[in-house]
Amino acid sequence: MDRREREDVLVAEAIRVTVGSVELLDGVDVSASRGRVVGVLGPNGAGKSTLFRILVGELSPASGRVRLAGHDVTTWPLHRRARAGLGYVPQTPSVLLDLTVRDNIVAFERAARAVPVNVRERAGSVDLADRLGTRARDLSGGERRRLELLRALLADPAVLVCDEPFAAGDPLHVRRIAELLRAHADRGRAVLIADHRATDTLAICDEAILLADGKIQHRASPREFVEHPAVRGRYLGH
Repeated sequence: MDRREREDVLVAEAIRVTVGSVELLDGVDVSASRGRVVGVLGPNGAGKSTLFRILVGELSPASGRVRLAGHDVTTWPLHRRARAGLGYVPQTPSVLLDLTVRDNIVAFERAARAVPVNVRERAGSVDLADRLGTRARDLSGGERRRLELLRALLADPAVLVCDEPFAAGDPLHVRRIAELLRAHADRGRAVLIADHRATDTLAICDEAILLADGKIQHRASPREFVEHPAVRGRYLGH
C-alpha cells in the first residue's frame, strides 16, 4: 500500500454510472484524507449527488470501486459503511420531525450503537442546547441542518460526507456550519462537501474539485481553482 492509500480514508476510483444511454459519471476519481476538507463543485446536473450516493452506498456504480479505511466497500450498504466509519449528511431531510431535539439525539445514539452521550453537551456542540424540548419540525432550517450534522457525528466517524450542508440556511447558519465542518477536519476527520454555495465551500476547503458533464474537469487548491480557465468558463462564469 503506497503513502497516498495509507492517508486517504475514503477513495473512489474510476466511478461510472449510466442510466440508459446517458453517462452520469464517467471515470470519476475522488478521495478524502484526515485533516482535510474537499469540496466538490459544479453546475446543476453535474453528478455531484449521484457521486455522493455512490460514496455512501445508496447507489451502486456500473464500474469502479470505493474504499473506506483500506477496505473495498463497493458492495457494502450504507449502514455497514456507517459502522466502518462513514458519517453522512444527505441533501434530503434526515431528522425525526415529530420528536424533540433531545429524543432525536437519543434515537440517533441508539441507532448508531454509540457510547451514551451527555445529551445537553452534544446539543450544545451544534448550538442547540436551548432547543432540547423543541420538536424537530419547529426548528428553523439552519437548526435542523445542525441537528442532522450532529446525527452524522454521533458514531464518531473517520470521514464525513455532506451533500448540500449549507442548504436552507441564512448567512449566520451557513457560517456556523462551515466553522463546525472546518473544526472537525482540524481534529482529524476527513470531510467531503458538495454544495451550490461556491464561496462558502471554497472558504473552508483544502482542495476543490470541478465536476461537470460527469467528469472531473479540474482539481486544485481554492485559490488556484477560482483562477483556472476551465472553472471560470464552465462554472463560475455562469
